[in-house]
Amino acid sequence: MLNWKITGLLTLKIIVVMSLLNNILGRDTDSKNVPPITSIYEIQINSLTGEPIDLAKFKGKKILFVNVASKCGFTPQYAGLQELYDLHKENLMIIGVPCNQFGAQEPGTADEIQEFCSINYGVTFLITEKVDVKGENQHPLYAWLTDKAQNGVKSSSVKWNFQKYLVGEEGQYIDYWTSMTKPMSGKITKHLQ
Repeated sequence: MLNWKITGLLTLKIIVVMSLLNNILGRDTDSKNVPPITSIYEIQINSLTGEPIDLAKFKGKKILFVNVASKCGFTPQYAGLQELYDLHKENLMIIGVPCNQFGAQEPGTADEIQEFCSINYGVTFLITEKVDVKGENQHPLYAWLTDKAQNGVKSSSVKWNFQKYLVGEEGQYIDYWTSMTKPMSGKITKHLQ
C-alpha cells in the first residue's frame, strides 16, 4: 500500500514537472493558442524601394505574406496573388517578400524585381526588400511568422518560394500554406469572406 502511494506521488510530480517544462519550452500540451509575445505591427521591414513599411497601417485588414522569387516554377502564382488582391483589397493586403534562399531563384536587384513584377504580372500589391526567411539571418518578420513563441499559435519552417502566411485584422496569426496551395485556393479564400 505504501509503495503504491509513493509511486502515485512520484507519477504526479513527474506530470507536474513535465507540464512546467513544456510551458517553459513553449510546447503547449493542450494545444490552446497562447498570446503572442511580439505584435507583428512592431516589426520593421522596408519596401522594395527602401522606405520603411508601417505594418500597423494595415490594422483592420488581413495580411497575406508570401516569400516570392522571379525565377521559380511557382512564379506564375504572382498572377493569382494579383487576382486575389484585386478581389479583396478592401479587406486584404498582400505583401510579397523577395527571397533568394531557395535555389537562388531571386537574384535580381530591387529595380530588376520591381520591373519583373510590373511588366510580367502587373503587380500592384506591396513588395518588400529582399530578405532571408530562414536561417541565421532570418528577418524578424519571418521569425514571428514561423515561431509559436512569437506569434502565439504555430511554429513552421519555410520550405520553398511562395509559401503563404495569413495574419488577421488585429495582427493575430491565422495559418500558413505551402507553395503548392494556389493563391485563389478555397483554403485561403474561406478566410476572406
